[in-house]
Amino acid sequence: MTSAPSQHAAPSGERAPAPQPPPAPGPFGRLGVWSATHARAVFVLWIAVVAGLGAFAPKVDSALSGAGWQANGSQSVAVRQIAQDHFGGNASTALQVVVHADRPVADPAVRKVIARAESLVRADPRVAQVLPPQPGATVSPDGRTAIVLAGAGTDPNTMVRAADDLKGPLAALSGGGITVHATGASVLWSDFNTANHDAMMHSEILSWPVTLVILVLAFGSLVAAGLPLLLTMAGLGASAGSLVLLTHLTPVSIWAMNFAMMFALALGIDYALFLVMRFRAARAGGTRGTLAAVAETMDTAGKAVALSGATVLVSLSAVMLVPSPAFRSMAGGIMLAVVFVLAATLTLLPAVLAKLGPRVDAAALPWAKAGGAGSPRFAAWGEQLWRRPLLYGGAALAVLLVLAAPVLGLRTAMPSIAVLPKDASARAGYTAVQDAFGPGTPGTLQIAVPSAAAARAAEVARHTHGVAAVLPPQQADDRSGWSMVQAVPSVDPSDPALSGTVHTLRADLPPGSLVGGASVENLDLQRVLTQKTPLVIGVVLALGFLLVLFALQAPLVAALGTAASLLSTGAAFGVARLVFQDGHGAGLLGFTSQGFLDGWAPVFFFAMIFAIAMDYTVFLLAAAKEHHERTGDPKAAMTGAMAHSGRVVFAAAAVMVAVFFTFALSGPLPPKEMGIVLGAAVLLDAALVRLVLLPVLLRLTGRAAWWSPAWLRRVLPDVRFSHG
Repeated sequence: MTSAPSQHAAPSGERAPAPQPPPAPGPFGRLGVWSATHARAVFVLWIAVVAGLGAFAPKVDSALSGAGWQANGSQSVAVRQIAQDHFGGNASTALQVVVHADRPVADPAVRKVIARAESLVRADPRVAQVLPPQPGATVSPDGRTAIVLAGAGTDPNTMVRAADDLKGPLAALSGGGITVHATGASVLWSDFNTANHDAMMHSEILSWPVTLVILVLAFGSLVAAGLPLLLTMAGLGASAGSLVLLTHLTPVSIWAMNFAMMFALALGIDYALFLVMRFRAARAGGTRGTLAAVAETMDTAGKAVALSGATVLVSLSAVMLVPSPAFRSMAGGIMLAVVFVLAATLTLLPAVLAKLGPRVDAAALPWAKAGGAGSPRFAAWGEQLWRRPLLYGGAALAVLLVLAAPVLGLRTAMPSIAVLPKDASARAGYTAVQDAFGPGTPGTLQIAVPSAAAARAAEVARHTHGVAAVLPPQQADDRSGWSMVQAVPSVDPSDPALSGTVHTLRADLPPGSLVGGASVENLDLQRVLTQKTPLVIGVVLALGFLLVLFALQAPLVAALGTAASLLSTGAAFGVARLVFQDGHGAGLLGFTSQGFLDGWAPVFFFAMIFAIAMDYTVFLLAAAKEHHERTGDPKAAMTGAMAHSGRVVFAAAAVMVAVFFTFALSGPLPPKEMGIVLGAAVLLDAALVRLVLLPVLLRLTGRAAWWSPAWLRRVLPDVRFSHG
C-alpha cells in the first residue's frame, strides 16, 4: 500500500521550494528579543535605576529652585550682582517686610512689632544687611507704613527658600491693628511656586480618574491599561531623582518637575498604546510566537517610538537657545523624563510583553476585542477621506485658519502681581506699598553708576519722563567705586510705559551706568524672549523636518508633516489670544484677563506643542510608510495608516486633553494658560490635523508624497518600517 502524496509535494521533476524562514529582526527587533530573553536582568536593572534615583525623589520639592527667570548677561542681572556684593544685599532679590498700622509707626506697639520683624530676618543666615525703616525713604508720607529691607546674602534661588521660611513667622506678627507682610521678588516666586504646586496637585487628582477610564477603554483590558502607568512611574521616579542630583551642578526650576510629570504621563501613554496595539496585532490568530511578535513590534512600532522620542528631544533642545536658567532647566527636566520613558519603552516594555504573552488581554472588557490588525472604524474613516478629500480637508483647513488668524494681534508681556491669589504675602505687601508710597514704588529702579558720575546720573533720572522720585545716590562702603541711585517710576511695574522709561534712561545716563531692579529683570527677559522666539521656532522647524526626512526619506511627506504641525500650533495660539488676551471665557475659568499672554508662553509652549504634534505625525506617517513599503499603493498607505494608528492617536490625545484641561480649572493664571494652550493644541492637532488634514494631503499628493531623489537615497540610510 502506497501512501498518498503530500499536498505540498513538488510536481514530478521539480525541486520543492525551501520553506521561508521568518524575517531576521532588525536592530530594534534584536533589542526587543534581547530584552524578552533577558527579562530578569532587565527587571533587576530597572528596579535598581528607579530605586536608586527614586530615593532622591522625595527631596524634589525642597531641592528644586523657584527663581532663574532672568536673562543671563543682561544689565539688570549685572545690577543685581553689584547690589548684592557692594550694597549689603539690597538687590532685587532682597526681602521687604511691610508693616502697616492703623496708627503712626512711631507708636511704641508698632515699633515693637518692627523690632521683632528685624530680629526675625536678622537671625536668618541667608539675609545680609538689615536696614530699618528710614524716614523719607522707607516710611510712608502718612507715617503709617514702614518697610524693613532684608538684604540678599546668597543666590536668588536660596533667597526664595528664605522667603518660604520667613513669610509665615513674619505674618504671625500681625494683630492689634498692625499687619506684617513679606514682599519682593523672592517672596513673589515663593508664593507663586506654592500656588502653582497646589494647583498642580489638585489638577493631577482631578485628571487621574479620567485618565484611568480612558486607558481602560482604549486598551480594552485592565492588564494592558496598567502598562502606561508602569512606564510613567519608571520615568517619573528616575527623572525626579535625576533632577535632584542635577541641582548639585546647576539650579533647576521647580517647573521642570511639573512639566516632566506631564510629559512622562503623556508619552508613557502614547508609547505604550503604540507598542501594545502592535503586539496584539502581531499575535492575532495565535500563529506567531511571543518572541516573533515582540521582534515585529519593535521593528515597526518600536522604531517609530524611537523616532518620536528623538523628535521630542530635538524640539525641546531648541529652548536651550534662550539664555535663561529657568527655561533651560525646564526643557532639561522634560528631556530627562523623555529619555527615561523612551528607555523604558524600548527595554522594559518588551520584557513585560514577553512575560505576559496572551495574558496582555487578561481582565478584558466584555465588548473588547483582543488583537486585530487595525480599527474598522478608523479604516472606514480613511476610506471616507479618500473618497471626498476636498470636502473634509477644506473644512479642517478653514477651521484651523480661522482659529490661527487672531495670532496676528497677539501681545505678550511678563506676568503681573495679579497672577497671585489676593491673600498671598507678596501681593498683600505689594498692595500696601502701592497704597502708601505710590503705584511705581514696588518697581523701584536701581541704577548702578561709577561714583564719579553718580550726581549726574541722579540728575538725568530726575528729569526723565516716567520717573516720579529719585533718592540721593548711595556710595558703596567697600571702595568698589560704585554708587547706587534708586528711581521710583510713576506707573505700576506691569505698565507697558515702564519699558519706555527704562529705554530712555539707558540711552541718556552717563557711560558705564547700568539700570536694573526686579521689574527691569522682567523687561530684559521679555526682550530676550522676543528676540529669541523666531530663532527657536526656526530651529525647531528645521530640525523636526530633517529628522522626519531622515526616517521617511520622502521630502514632500516630511514637509507636509512639519507644515501641518505648524498650522495646529498657530491655531492653539489663536485660541490663547481669544481667551487670555481678549478675555473670552474668563468668567467661566475664574481669572481676570491681563490683556496679554505671558511673555514666556510663545517660545516654550511652541516647543512643547510642536514636540507633541510631531509625536503624532511620526506615528501616522511611520504607519503609512510601512504600508507603502509593502504595497507601493498610496491608497493602501493612507487607509492602512488610519486603520493602524488612528485609534492610538485618538486615545492618546483624549488622555492628554483630559490632563491638560484640568490645569485650566484651578490655580493661578500661568497654569491656566498652560492647560488651555496645550489642551487646545492637542485637541486641534489630533481631531483636525492628524485624523483629517494630513491623511487628505497624502491622498492629494499620491505617489509624489513618497518620491525621493536618487541622490537623497544615496546619502540617507535605508530606514524601513515594514517587517518581513
